[in-house]
Amino acid sequence: MYLEVKNLVKHYDSAYPIIKDLTFSIKKGELISFLGESGSGKTTFLKCLAGLEKINGGSISLNSNYLNNDNVFVKPQLRKIGFVFQDYPLFPHLNLKDNIIFNLGEKYFSNLEYILKLTGLKFLISRYPHELSGGEQQRACIARALIREPELLLLDEPFSNLDTAIKETMREEIFKIIKETKTTTILVTHDIKDALNISDRILIFKAGILQQYDEPVKMYCEPANCYCAEILGDMNKLFVKNETYYVRPEKVKVVNKKSKYKVLVEKCFFQGKEYKIKGRREKETWHFFSSKPLKEQEGVYVEFGKEDLIYFDPVCKNFFK
Repeated sequence: MYLEVKNLVKHYDSAYPIIKDLTFSIKKGELISFLGESGSGKTTFLKCLAGLEKINGGSISLNSNYLNNDNVFVKPQLRKIGFVFQDYPLFPHLNLKDNIIFNLGEKYFSNLEYILKLTGLKFLISRYPHELSGGEQQRACIARALIREPELLLLDEPFSNLDTAIKETMREEIFKIIKETKTTTILVTHDIKDALNISDRILIFKAGILQQYDEPVKMYCEPANCYCAEILGDMNKLFVKNETYYVRPEKVKVVNKKSKYKVLVEKCFFQGKEYKIKGRREKETWHFFSSKPLKEQEGVYVEFGKEDLIYFDPVCKNFFK
């Protein structure tokens, strides 16, 4: 594997580890997303990879070379890792070109024209950061990282400061850039759409513990536990033969005939092509979609397939409040 993390432990106080026995690997050229709630250890892990934080146990190797273990610690400046932060740290007194080539090794100057063209910044090189949009500043940060030909690119919440209107465009542009350069990338995000839309695989963290590491479709349809299911989207609860099951909103279909499942409509939200419905069934909140608006307090019948039901062991049920 290209990046290998084995039994990694990180703590500031040994009684309260931030990352606990983390083990996973990444293939060359993959884009992996890290999902998890605030404080779960995502950003701390990126800093461990970059060498900005020392680990307390385990090992990290990249391209067959150890970066950190019991006997080795490679300094941050010697790791071929690019790090793009969420707050666009550009030098305000330097123009875009000078920001990108700041402290750049001579052997990388030949990459400048290609990187500027790839990131769509070729005609903006004389502008200063305050003259650039948020999306242009973010692309400048990515260009500054990629021009150095990193073996690994780390993106820490790169879309969090962007307006919704340009966020999807930037997501697509960055995905295209990463795939064009075949750069192995780890994206830390709290946005489900970021993870599901552009990732080869997703890793879910909770309290520093790996919960699931899988392809987006499999993770969404076959979550390992309740936490993974909940973090990836809404779940509807129902009881079948004294067992608790869950079904995703998009699997629920409104029907014009009487069925076993009736939902009382509470809210109807227009979302462009369809309506998202919030309702109540047997004291449980349900979410599903409808091609037409439904009236509040209207009772509607819904159906779904048996194959769409998701079951968790009883320990997991406490995750759903």
